[in-house]
Amino acid sequence: MEQEELAEAEERAAISPTVVHETIRKEGEEELRRPVSALGWSGLAAGLSMGFSLVAEGLLRDQLPDVSWRPLISKFGYSVGFLIVVLGRQQLFTENTLTAILPLLQNWSLGKLGQVARLWLTVLITNLLGAFLFAWVVGNTDVFNPGTRATFTEIGRAAADHPFWTLLIRGVFAGWLIALMVWLLPAAETAKVSIIVIITFLVGLGEFSHIIAGSVEVLYLVSTGALSFSKYLLGYMVPTLIGNILGGVMLVAALNHAQVVAGKK
Repeated sequence: MEQEELAEAEERAAISPTVVHETIRKEGEEELRRPVSALGWSGLAAGLSMGFSLVAEGLLRDQLPDVSWRPLISKFGYSVGFLIVVLGRQQLFTENTLTAILPLLQNWSLGKLGQVARLWLTVLITNLLGAFLFAWVVGNTDVFNPGTRATFTEIGRAAADHPFWTLLIRGVFAGWLIALMVWLLPAAETAKVSIIVIITFLVGLGEFSHIIAGSVEVLYLVSTGALSFSKYLLGYMVPTLIGNILGGVMLVAALNHAQVVAGKK
């Protein structure tokens, strides 16, 4: 085989799991070293940006006829917030169930665990603060007409009206898929937008519970007085957060780390 053909074969070969793992691990190391202020501002921006998932889905749903196929179109709006956050390199909590965990799995120590806890807490708090601010503005101003705001309420109720264990299991699926999205992106090259849209569309269509996108929807109810904060906290946030962490850490970070480590032996 000619040298040029070998080079072309090398270029066309699929990126190995080891390369993907190392790419994400290095990114995780960089994120763990970032100051709290940088993480906080980025997390706040991400929480605000995720509000556009609610807005885009609500606007599409409001304009479509009430027929069985309406979710197949309106749920594409759910992807908008994720596109802004991921392509804008903003800090989203569920991405860090993979990105921040790989460095910890690679070099376990109490110091590294403390760095992960610092990043998780900073990003989670600022993501939720941004989500609440966005929900409050949308729910308490005339930015959108009453019909669209009624649609936002319907979306929020559809997200919140489930038992604890249902939300937890749906949260596992959401955390699993979002962490898988992060795992796929290093090999995506020009297909990054497609991967983000496909994965997050599936999360939205399956009504899997996402701690930030879903919180915007449910906090909209809180901001308009349709739901108490305690019901959001205990009835939605807690089970969804647990599920997202389990799905991202156990089903993506730990399993993919294990396959890479096993492949090196």
